Amino acid sequence: MVLAEVLIERSANALNRPFTYLYTFSKPLKIGVRVLVSFARKEVVAYVVNVINDNRSVDEYEKDSGFKLYKIKSVIDEEPILNNEMLQLAKLVSSYYLSPFVSVLQAMLPPSLKPKYSALSKPKIHYEKYLVVNNENVSSLTKKQLEVFNIIKNNKETLKSTITSKSIIDKLLEKNLIKEVLKEESRFKVPEYLKEKQKILTSDQENAVKEILETDKKVSLIEGVTGSGKTEIYLKLCEAMIKQGKTAIILVPEISLTSIMMEYYVRRFKNDVAILHSELTAAEKYDEYRKIANGKAKIVIGARSAIFAPISNLGLIIIDEEHSESYKQDVLPAYHAKEIAFIRSKQIGCKIVLGSATPSLESKARAEKGIYKHILIKERINKQALPKTYIVNMLDANNLSHDSRIISNLLFNKIKERLDKKEQIILLVNRRGFSTSIMCRECGNIIKCDNCGVPLIYHDSDKSLKCHHCGHSLKLDKCPACGSKFLSRIGFGTEKIEKEINKLFPHAKTLRLDGDVAKKRTTTFRILDTFRNRQADILIGTQMIAKGHDFPNVTLVGIVLADIGLSLPSFRNREIVFTLITQAIGRSGRDKLIGEAVVQTYLPNSKVIKQAADQDYHAFYNEEMSIRKLTQYPPYTYLVSLTLKSKNEDLVNDYSSLIVHELNNLKITGVTILGPSTPYIPYDNKLFIKTILIKYKNEEKIRKYIENLLITLQNKPALSIQVNVDPYDF
Repeated sequence: MVLAEVLIERSANALNRPFTYLYTFSKPLKIGVRVLVSFARKEVVAYVVNVINDNRSVDEYEKDSGFKLYKIKSVIDEEPILNNEMLQLAKLVSSYYLSPFVSVLQAMLPPSLKPKYSALSKPKIHYEKYLVVNNENVSSLTKKQLEVFNIIKNNKETLKSTITSKSIIDKLLEKNLIKEVLKEESRFKVPEYLKEKQKILTSDQENAVKEILETDKKVSLIEGVTGSGKTEIYLKLCEAMIKQGKTAIILVPEISLTSIMMEYYVRRFKNDVAILHSELTAAEKYDEYRKIANGKAKIVIGARSAIFAPISNLGLIIIDEEHSESYKQDVLPAYHAKEIAFIRSKQIGCKIVLGSATPSLESKARAEKGIYKHILIKERINKQALPKTYIVNMLDANNLSHDSRIISNLLFNKIKERLDKKEQIILLVNRRGFSTSIMCRECGNIIKCDNCGVPLIYHDSDKSLKCHHCGHSLKLDKCPACGSKFLSRIGFGTEKIEKEINKLFPHAKTLRLDGDVAKKRTTTFRILDTFRNRQADILIGTQMIAKGHDFPNVTLVGIVLADIGLSLPSFRNREIVFTLITQAIGRSGRDKLIGEAVVQTYLPNSKVIKQAADQDYHAFYNEEMSIRKLTQYPPYTYLVSLTLKSKNEDLVNDYSSLIVHELNNLKITGVTILGPSTPYIPYDNKLFIKTILIKYKNEEKIRKYIENLLITLQNKPALSIQVNVDPYDF
């Protein structure tokens, strides 16, 4: 008999092992295909990891094993859904991140190919019907039939749907004069861009391309000020790869950046470009994935998950804005795209290019140690000076007017100047919604999410309170604690800034881009194109508008509240704030016009804010590295976090304390255990949470302990544990 070892579609650690099923069909079963099986009385999709020929009978097997042997119901795929290289990558990622193998497959594959039951209803290959001439014996045709026949003949092949006369087509098919041909068609249509003129590189750009191609180091870091022309360097590197018969993956941190990046690359490389990001429909993703897997794409552009693109002959991975936290996924498998790039590089030997004006501390430290090739570009491509930046102390009442408590006098005047000159403005506030919380004036209660325990954000657009963590939404007009109707809105987000700007500048055309607006498909690209085409004066948004964009007519950036993030309980909070302010300021004055920036803050003496306003990365890096060394955080140590969840508060408390006790008893040199502690978001769908953070320098013993722990907790269904290797936050 033939037995199949399969992984069930569920990503729980307890199910991260093969289950054996009987295969009874005549066609040989291949490793790597999906099958339909019965599991826990439900039909589920499983992934075949091994095929075994067993000489025993079913009865003998069941007697020996003590388990009933169930049959595979059907085979979903004709061929394995991953080639050997990608399958090996999935195994390496699963091992590194201590994540269930199936969870890695689900992250790698488009919706139509995921090992999930829901994938069975997702779009598959899309075919269009074309008509071609079969023979030319047209003597019996009428005049109209001959006209249609000649159209098909002259075009060599004609899309059937473009011929309006169905009866004539049916007649020509009946006479065997034409025939139908099915052709696979992509549902994602890349816009037609004019072929661009080749740009002349600056000496800095030329040197960067030359050094990256010639270095024997696998990883290169381009540290270039905002506007220094890193994108053109990437394009030239891709040209070099294609000349060598190789391919490239280009990652961007935000979906909003793929549109303009796609334009740059399509202008240069035409149909050799494929796009992968979450704004595509399931059908478009499937078609783009097939285009890549079938070798029809030489360049892949996308956000985080595009690092898993199944492209052959990969010679180069480019990670633009490499500092961005967007490259780290916070759900299983909690991978970082940069780490996947390193794994792929070790696997196949491709080069990696990291680019940023504000590199992550880990990347900068490795570059300074000589582990990475370090390329420094200190000037903008047009030799334009960096924006002149003003810090406004919002605690000083003299800086505020009676018209607004949010927009300072200086920022107001600067906006008015730019509007008078027909120049554009970007306003950044890294918080969506209208008010950051609602407080009862009677009892002081802050209204929080029942599922997560974090303050609910008020959204004026639909007059509702929303949780930005779990999505829970509600409408209320009284305090749930005391019943009072006297509720106050505290703080502000993008919605309130938009309303304030429309009040102060009623004749200005404004646009808003944040996570709420971007939920509607294609809205992000439409808003950015509208602003880029100078059809709006002011763009208001969150971090989505702060990175990588190039708007030639923007001469003013206003950071409405620079302090957001500094109070978060994270060792990275200063780095995140510095990077965001620096990147946002860098959107100003990128072309011929001189740029300015205004940074509003309630912490005017903050070193981080001053360093960011001065665009002084060197000073920030040195100071932050000294803090990280003192507190023993990356890059001086490695981190792994354990998150335990349960409906039973005592169970989660007891086990988290037990784990910390066991870890301390191991007495491993260079290991520090923090916790167990309640995280900033204390609940998850009403589950109690405890986190444990492990700092270490040698991973072998820590990894072994966690692997054993995962096996032990498989028998505790009331308790779940999630491992996050290299957590960006905790």
